[in-house]
Amino acid sequence: MFWLCALLLAGAQAPAAFAHHPSGDGSGAGIPIPNLTHGQMAVIADNMPAILALADRQTGLDETARRLRAFVDWQYFFCFRGLVPGSLKDEESPFNECSHAYLAGTQALLLELRQTRGDRAEVRALVEKVGLDMARNNAALVLCRFSGEAFNTADVVSPRWSEVPGHPPSLATFGGLAFLIGGALWLGLRRRTAPVTGPLPAG
Repeated sequence: MFWLCALLLAGAQAPAAFAHHPSGDGSGAGIPIPNLTHGQMAVIADNMPAILALADRQTGLDETARRLRAFVDWQYFFCFRGLVPGSLKDEESPFNECSHAYLAGTQALLLELRQTRGDRAEVRALVEKVGLDMARNNAALVLCRFSGEAFNTADVVSPRWSEVPGHPPSLATFGGLAFLIGGALWLGLRRRTAPVTGPLPAG
């Protein structure tokens, strides 16, 4: 519940370093990030923890890698950390475009790590693993409506909120969360206003 409130608050008070846009067309003010196909998303998502952990272990990150790492953190946060059902696999999901953005940033970060002064052998091994995973899954062949869209570190892509009512899994997710939050608030209020009972005073 805490992370949901934090995400909603952050959506209203985003840092000035990022410009929000609903379409992901990019402002050009930051580092351009090539997109990845719908099939590649699944491979990068599976390897994302390893990619981010590897980036965090490197001591020689250049400016580009640092900005990509920050972009991935923010974009992942604004995309509800991929927790909404269908975010990755359903191209009709209001969260699919923002998932493309943070995973495209993760892939760009992995490729940029090849330029760092850290453990290049470890970086090469992970790049090769990801490449093999994509080849085995024919990942480049699976496309969707966002597969041709490029991104930019200056732009955080928000979920397509206007499409949530028309997407049953997303609507059910937020409806359930609203019910839980409302129930918790109601219980808290009831406990606060409940009369205190106890033994009557003697005499």
